[in-house]
Amino acid sequence: MKNSLMLLEIVVSITLIVTVLLQSSNNTGLGFMSGATEQLSGNKVRGKETVLRKITVALAVVFIILAIVLLALQK
Repeated sequence: MKNSLMLLEIVVSITLIVTVLLQSSNNTGLGFMSGATEQLSGNKVRGKETVLRKITVALAVVFIILAIVLLALQK
């Protein structure tokens, strides 16, 4: 069981990396700190970006849960 969970953790982590890399950059960087807030004022993300964002959040949650379960099984 532990080995299958470790394999699942690896698959989830690789998929998480891919989904993060597929997301487009908003090129804001640290510009919001200097007053460049036009990106934050009403630009809504739609379509593919919304799906990728939801998949990324779900994979991150699964990754954290798997990490906690694997830690508990290690003891």
